[in-house]
Amino acid sequence: MKLTKTNPKITEIIGNLKEKSYHEDVKIWKDIAKRLERSTRRYAEVNLSKINRHSSPDETIIVPGKILGSGELDHKVNVVALSFSKRAEEKIDAAGGKCLGISEILDENPKGNKIRIIE
Repeated sequence: MKLTKTNPKITEIIGNLKEKSYHEDVKIWKDIAKRLERSTRRYAEVNLSKINRHSSPDETIIVPGKILGSGELDHKVNVVALSFSKRAEEKIDAAGGKCLGISEILDENPKGNKIRIIE
C-alpha cells in the first residue's frame, strides 16, 4: 500500500516505526504505524482525564494522535504522542511526567517494553 500522506514528517515517522518493528521484531510499533496510516480525521484525541483513569504511576502511555488538556493528572506518567496541546504539556510537566514524541520513544525504548496504547 502506497502512503498518500501529505505531511512528510508523518510519513517519516510511519516508515521509522515499520522499520523498527521489523528489525527489533516488536509488534507494537507496527500497530502504531497502522493507526497513523489512517485518515487524520480518525487520529486519536485523548484528554488527560482518560490517561489519569487508565494509567498507573511511572507508566509510559502512547497515543497515536493528540493529547488534550481537559481533566487532571494526579500521578507521574510519561506520555508519547504526535502532538500535545499547550495546557496538556503544562499539566503533564506539573505532575512530574515527560512529554515525548513518537520518534524519541523509538530511540529510548526500541523494544517497546511496558508501553500502553490509549486511544
